Amino acid sequence: MNDNETSLQHNGRPARHSWWESLRDDLADRFSLSEDSARQEETVDMICRGVEFRGTNLWVLIFATMIASLGLNVNSAAVIIGAMLVSPLMGPIMGVGLSLGINDFDLLKKSLRNFSLMVVVAIATSTLYFFISPLGTARSELLARTVPTTYDVLIAFFGGLAGIVAQSRKDRNSTVIPGVAIATALMPPLCTAGFGLATGQFKFFIGAFYLFFINTVFIALATYMVVRMLKYHKKKFLDPARERYVKRIMLLITLLTFIPSVIIGLHMVRVSFFESAVDRYVQQEFQFEHTRVIECKKAYKHGDRNSRIELLLIGEPLGEEIIGNARAQLYNYGLQDVELIVRQARTGDRVDLKSLQLSYSELLDEKNAQIDELKQRLSKYKMKNIEYDDISREAGAVVPDIQSISLSKCLSYDVGGTVQDTLLICVVKSRQPMTEADAERLRRWLEVRTKIAQVKLYTE
Repeated sequence: MNDNETSLQHNGRPARHSWWESLRDDLADRFSLSEDSARQEETVDMICRGVEFRGTNLWVLIFATMIASLGLNVNSAAVIIGAMLVSPLMGPIMGVGLSLGINDFDLLKKSLRNFSLMVVVAIATSTLYFFISPLGTARSELLARTVPTTYDVLIAFFGGLAGIVAQSRKDRNSTVIPGVAIATALMPPLCTAGFGLATGQFKFFIGAFYLFFINTVFIALATYMVVRMLKYHKKKFLDPARERYVKRIMLLITLLTFIPSVIIGLHMVRVSFFESAVDRYVQQEFQFEHTRVIECKKAYKHGDRNSRIELLLIGEPLGEEIIGNARAQLYNYGLQDVELIVRQARTGDRVDLKSLQLSYSELLDEKNAQIDELKQRLSKYKMKNIEYDDISREAGAVVPDIQSISLSKCLSYDVGGTVQDTLLICVVKSRQPMTEADAERLRRWLEVRTKIAQVKLYTE
């Protein structure tokens, strides 16, 4: 019995171990990046060629900037996407990440130099366009590029990961690179920065350039991480002293670039969590039948100031006990250190709904009176339709000698340009001279028939 148990245990353990090893090997094989990877020298050479900004690349950048500026100006997402596909902005940024990953100081200097040129050319081009453009209104596509969010950080980071992985493959004809260009959206923030400079709205420039900087840093960071993960060979120096100097410089650049971006990214994540918690708190704790929240201001802590929520309520005022209970619930939403300020209708700033309703009623009455007055003025100019063919046939029955009749409505004015009345001018041609009695009878009949009091009758 013991021998059998020992045999079962002995046989069972290798079986379980073999199953786990098989699963691990299968997953490792599926997620491996070595199967279709290009040679490291080929990938480095490809990225280095994309770093260079002269000739074709420079002109394509200018044209892409103009396309993106036009798209932002006319609020066309399709045009903006086209500009992002054309734009060659990814080259120098990936060059920075690659140079830090392979310890290539010369490539780093070249990438930073071309990156600076790229930024200056793009902003100058977009500034010139928006300066001469007759459309100076900030549309939704422009406004969307002025406030960075946590999602922009994540998009830039994962887009950078996808970009460098695609660049390290043998087949670079896939849709990954164009997709990364669209997702990371490097060109629109630069054009929005140019719009801010051209229109003197520097908050647009700062916000848009900040978004571009965030995208740039996290794309470079993703490139650096993948290069290190793929174990690209680091550049070696013949002079040990120069190698130490270069390593220190590159470490300093890495720290100055990546550490602030990580701090900024963490801050944006905290702000996003704070705003989401505030939205949940207000939605669940300030739902009352006769009171509504019409404005909610959220201010995340800055310096010595704590985070703050300002609510503006309208309707029936809430008692201090209800507001106190609401403050006590802040802890349940992770908002324990947040200051809650509630502004509502009370002695100093009471919103009198009846007075407000009365004011709207008075305003409506005033508008209705204006409409009636305009209708009366319009009625002076309005002339009723006259059935000319019927009148011509009926006029022959009233005065048999009529051969033809011409009718025309018109308005009479005084010397001041004011409308006096509507006139009907009638010119009659008869076979025999018309008597005064026939003319008077025809004139009165026309007044009744056309409902126009003033009829001028002329005979031929």
